[in-house]
Formats: sequence, structure tokens, C-alpha cells
Amino acid sequence: MSPISKPRPRADDDSMDTTTNLNDGGEPRLLRRSVQGRMVAGVAAGLADYFEVDVTLVRIVLVALAFLGGLAVPLYVAAWLLIPEDGAEAAIADGLVNQVRYH
Repeated sequence: MSPISKPRPRADDDSMDTTTNLNDGGEPRLLRRSVQGRMVAGVAAGLADYFEVDVTLVRIVLVALAFLGGLAVPLYVAAWLLIPEDGAEAAIADGLVNQVRYH
């Protein structure tokens, strides 16, 4: 006798669980640099909030990446430029691009 497996939900099936990408208000979660709990630019705190993990874990991973080839430094700078801060409508890079475009 073979075990009966559950059918996988189709992409258009309403029973699919989509709560992983939503916050409590039913809106999509946005990746933002945190204003509270930041040590430098709020990147680690923002990533921790988005992925719902402890900020210490994110900081440990960033430090480990910095020591293992220095990958964390350009990633952190890129995240600082590309991820908008809490309460801001645009990222720092958006402002830089607009300055270059209109001057």
C-alpha cells in the first residue's frame, strides 16, 4: 500500500498561504533601514526586522562575512544606499541618481 500524498496547491489556488510576505495589517512587508536599534546605518536592524530574526544574529553574520573575504563591507554599503530608511519614501541612491540626472 502506497502512502497518499497531499496535492500541492496551484499558484491560482486561494488556499495558498501568503501570510509570510504580509505584516499584521495584511499589507506586504517592506525592507527598510531601521531608525531604532541601529548601530551604524540601520541595515542590520532593518534586515532583522524584515526576516524576523534577532539583530545580533544578523550582525554576527555581517562580521563573519567581513572577516571571510570582506564581502560584508560592499554589501553593507550597497544596502545603506539602496534600502530606504524608515519613514523615507526613497533610498539615498535615488537622491544621488536624481541629482546627476537633473544637473
